[in-house]
Amino acid sequence: MHTRRSFLKTVALGAGALSFGRRARAAARKPNIILVMSDDQGWGQTGYYGHPLLKTPNLDAMAQNGLRLDRFYAGAPVCSPTRASVLTGRSPERAGVPSHGYPLRLQERTLAQALRRAGYATAHFGKWHLNGLRGPGAPVLASDTHHPGHFGFDEWLSVTNFFDMNPLMSRGGKFEEFAGDSSEVIVDEALEFIRRHVRQAQYRRPEDVEGRRKKGERRPFFVVVWYGTPHSPFRAADRDIRPFAELKDSGRHHHGELVAMDRSIGTLRSGLRELGLAEDTLVWFNSDNGGLGGVGVDTVGGLRGRKGTIWEGGLRVPGIVEWPAGVRARVTSYPAATMDIMPTIVDLLGLPRDSMLDVVDGVSLKPLFEREVGPRARPIPFLYSGQAALVDNDSKMVFTKQGGGRPRRATSGKEPDATRYVLYDLARDPKETKDISADKPEVARRLREALSRFMESVDKSRTGADYPEGRITSLEPRPMFWWDSPAYEPYLDEWAKRPEYRRARAGRSKGKRRKR
Repeated sequence: MHTRRSFLKTVALGAGALSFGRRARAAARKPNIILVMSDDQGWGQTGYYGHPLLKTPNLDAMAQNGLRLDRFYAGAPVCSPTRASVLTGRSPERAGVPSHGYPLRLQERTLAQALRRAGYATAHFGKWHLNGLRGPGAPVLASDTHHPGHFGFDEWLSVTNFFDMNPLMSRGGKFEEFAGDSSEVIVDEALEFIRRHVRQAQYRRPEDVEGRRKKGERRPFFVVVWYGTPHSPFRAADRDIRPFAELKDSGRHHHGELVAMDRSIGTLRSGLRELGLAEDTLVWFNSDNGGLGGVGVDTVGGLRGRKGTIWEGGLRVPGIVEWPAGVRARVTSYPAATMDIMPTIVDLLGLPRDSMLDVVDGVSLKPLFEREVGPRARPIPFLYSGQAALVDNDSKMVFTKQGGGRPRRATSGKEPDATRYVLYDLARDPKETKDISADKPEVARRLREALSRFMESVDKSRTGADYPEGRITSLEPRPMFWWDSPAYEPYLDEWAKRPEYRRARAGRSKGKRRKR
């Protein structure tokens, strides 16, 4: 028996060593990378979390085959800031994106730029919302000073904001109209980019690529797929709303959009397998913020708050990393966030540290891909609309707008604004119902001081102190509705016939009345 036990142990250790070696070789090969993000999908809106109505077989399969991040956080409780955090590894306030519809500063260093320098073919598909334009998604113009190409994407098929059925999009500035669900449209287009990339075997000249590429070596790709689903207004195909007959019309279409999105995830995964790319492709899925209310079923899995709040329901989102050659499949409760995506990929590929700015808020999750790594060493900070939060493993400090004001450094003695801070133990109280500041005064003081330091650091970032120039040198456009931009004036009459631009017509009419 002892001999058999020793033999089995040896076999297990050998298998583990082989698995580790396989993952090390996979990283050395420079994996293809696909970032996929839904729009307003709540933490509870997956089949694997036991949603009472919604079935997501493809996300479930992805979670089963990958690293399921049960405590994954969006960088902010609304969309544009989270998108900025994905591309920069920084708190979005540092990058000039405090809320939806703000432009990403041109001085930021982005993941797409870093990967393009490393030899990757880069492409963006879907919602952009980092160019300062609000309103329902319109085709991004070639003249846009903040289109995806300015941030490192070789190719882009993009719209300014959320988009639904039969979308009108922009391919590098040229308009194209598509038929079908928007999620399936952009996944089909992303796969066509990948197929074309494989067929053409695109290579840059060795002198154009950091680390000279061997003759005949495949050039990896970096693809961003940003859905407009399930953001309102909700429009889904008849076949996708049938399972939700008990809900009101808005709830049926909201959940129907998620059905189509999940189907597109299946299309993406099967497409990679058919091309023989699944093993060496890292696919990272998450939502951009917490779920919505008013759709007939809870969207946040019983958590407190929803989109637009800094409670768990506004920040915690589904998160999955699937990479058969490089990730050990399992479920983890390690706290992670969208700010970690860029540092992780930079570390994974061994890119130069100056691929990122000196001040980042994320950490590399590379060790987590292989094993559990214990407590997170660096808290996850959040800042939105005058409210702030800090997640430090199981502890969460929240600053709310009670009485107005901003967080300030904790001092000895009486603290007149202490009631604005609350502390929660997320392990015992994930719904954030009980303030434990009085029970754990030292933890409360430590996190309050850390939150104050973060706020002071962000104040410096707002002045441009993080940039090599030490100041903000780029003039960024002010947020506006796209129909108020002179650049879109030539298209307004024609687009007024489209159903997705009803709000644009209404907004334009109000503007005319104001001018009178």
